Amino acid sequence: MSGYHYKRVLLKLSGEALMGDSGLSVDPGVLDSLSQQIERVCESETGIAIVVGGGNIFRGLKASARGMDRSQADTMGMLATVMNALAMQDALERCGVYTRVMSAISMQDVAEPYIRRRAIRHMEKGRVVIFAAGTGNPYFTTDTAAALRALEIGAEVLMKATKVDGVYDSDPTLNPDAQKIDTLTYIEVLSRNLQVMDSTAISLCMDNGLPIMVFNMGVEGNIQRALCGERVGTIVRGDSR
Repeated sequence: MSGYHYKRVLLKLSGEALMGDSGLSVDPGVLDSLSQQIERVCESETGIAIVVGGGNIFRGLKASARGMDRSQADTMGMLATVMNALAMQDALERCGVYTRVMSAISMQDVAEPYIRRRAIRHMEKGRVVIFAAGTGNPYFTTDTAAALRALEIGAEVLMKATKVDGVYDSDPTLNPDAQKIDTLTYIEVLSRNLQVMDSTAISLCMDNGLPIMVFNMGVEGNIQRALCGERVGTIVRGDSR
């Protein structure tokens, strides 16, 4: 599939999305499906970077709510994202995709340190860059890390892959009458408290005019369809047109 609308994108994957339905922390089938879709993107001139969460292994916010020091808990969560990034790298390289894992926390034996200009150079050479360890700071989510890295590398859109086919006015798993919303503004997301991304990430995208695309990664070919401009989920931007 060719004719992509974007030259550079950032794909945000939640840790929970990597679990699939297998009950495993990381489902090899989910990784393989994602890798095959990303491989097809790499065959075009579109550059792709990835930010992966760690909630399938450890979630710092939940641990801190049970009494653990927040900074310590968030650091553990950031380390969990490195494990997921390495799993994603393995799956991509088995598909023949050249990758680099770049970590915001120094761990030179398993990942490169995050350096913005080096990340851009990797993408210019056709490599997929996987950003791990969030922003490297506690109190910031991987949603915020995704928005930050997308802006730093000059991505044209932030693609948030989820288990549902877009944003709904209420939780579709709890409310069978929930209505899917095709287009939203940043202000609508914040004022209606819609769980697209955390408020810091939304504000960062709003201040810099970075559109957010929310779609179901479980549907084969959705990444390509989204990049071609098809409506496969919900788009969040500065206006609702």
